[in-house]
Amino acid sequence: MFDIASIIQKIAILIPPILLAVTVHEMAHGWVAYRLGDPTAKAFGRLTLNPLKHLDPVGTLVFFLTQTIGWAKPVPVNPAYFKDPRKDMMWVALAGPAANLLLALTIALFLRGTSQYVFSLFHAFEYFGRPLFLMAYLGVQINIGLAVFNLLPIPPLDGGKILAGVLPSGAAPVLDGLERYGFVLILLLVFTGVTDHIIVPLIQALDSLLLGK
Repeated sequence: MFDIASIIQKIAILIPPILLAVTVHEMAHGWVAYRLGDPTAKAFGRLTLNPLKHLDPVGTLVFFLTQTIGWAKPVPVNPAYFKDPRKDMMWVALAGPAANLLLALTIALFLRGTSQYVFSLFHAFEYFGRPLFLMAYLGVQINIGLAVFNLLPIPPLDGGKILAGVLPSGAAPVLDGLERYGFVLILLLVFTGVTDHIIVPLIQALDSLLLGK
């Protein structure tokens, strides 16, 4: 029998770190594109900390199911504005995972540097403190998960765009052809358990490294 109260509590704890991770990831893409001369993301209202502008329903559901991997609505980017489209698209793609790893590192350093004080404070106010403490720890894991998953070299994930930037230009048609099947490949990786054996262990290793477990 389902424990409805426990499920609601778990969802409530997951929502803030997931929204923060997704928002930071997508805004980083848009900000770097904007700095490189592309105003498209700004024109579509994607240079914002409003998470509703960035959420993808399926990707968010996968986040809640796995608690480690998922995706958001892609930020619109027009490479025609870039001086060097292949190279600049690579930097735009890299910006999202890099922002998540930086956020994970920031949260982890805060937790490690203030753990004794924070634990004492949250113990004194356990009703509010424990959920906040869990949100912070999950924030590290979720940001690492979002970064690692998006670095998979599969179009349309960020890793696919990064790969396109480092491979010879002649490989572009192959990657373009693969992109039409990219979403199906991603779902297959998730729901066949491949990510459980490859991606999840890497996420757990980075999580332990940052938090000093």
